[in-house]
Amino acid sequence: MTSEISNSSALTGGGAPVAPSAGPRPRWNKVPEVTVYFWVIKVLCTTVGETAADLLAEKAGLGLTGVSVLMSALLALVLVVQFRTRAYRAGVYWTAVALISVVGTLISDNLTDNMGVPLETSTTVFAVILAVVFAVWYRRERTLSIHHIDTTGREGFYWLAVLFTFALGTAAGDLVSERMNLGYWLSAVLFALAIGAVAVAHLALGLNAVWSFWIAYVLTRPLGASIGDYLSQPTGDGGLGLGTVVTSVLFLAVILAMVVYLSVTRKDITEPRPARQTV
Repeated sequence: MTSEISNSSALTGGGAPVAPSAGPRPRWNKVPEVTVYFWVIKVLCTTVGETAADLLAEKAGLGLTGVSVLMSALLALVLVVQFRTRAYRAGVYWTAVALISVVGTLISDNLTDNMGVPLETSTTVFAVILAVVFAVWYRRERTLSIHHIDTTGREGFYWLAVLFTFALGTAAGDLVSERMNLGYWLSAVLFALAIGAVAVAHLALGLNAVWSFWIAYVLTRPLGASIGDYLSQPTGDGGLGLGTVVTSVLFLAVILAMVVYLSVTRKDITEPRPARQTV
């Protein structure tokens, strides 16, 4: 699911290769290569999204609404910076992912906790919205490949899809956890096995690389959340009792170390390609 996906040809939703674009100057892909570093940081960001939302809402006393406003404002600011960059920058990109993981979690939590929307309903709604985003993205760009996030339009669709994968993953993960009552650790194992099944389907059965990526992307949200809850929640509730502060700081430190490493080594940088004549 790592280098195999990143090395796959850029596929459209129908499996046809994307025609190379011609242009006078190269454009860099605005997202990193999908390597093992990508998936590890993605899960860590997801875990931080879960624990940081709880930390700010409960320990900092901001409440669900206050945290939602604050995190949404920070995300908007970082996305402005992300859109203004001409190429992928690890620090900016992963800051946006970490913040969007918090906001995506809060969207689902607000619907469930503040508005009383059943998890079955929110899961269905988020799945439909994500499907619509993909449909419009493909209709406009004729590709859903993350190897070609090299125009403002494609980048907009990409971040919109990422937001709703987090919201969908939150709602679906909570729904599975509540219905099956597995506890944090077994829930994490279940979602890890589901991601493994997607990898097998891609590598052995030929599941489309683009769809393999996005399915795994959704599933990493409940996986990271289950890990975060297992580490942070009290032992009486089935966790290890580390607390949201320790868990958040620990994972943020690991994320920072990995992002600095990637910024220095540039191991996740894609090669530039000619820009499109029109955007």
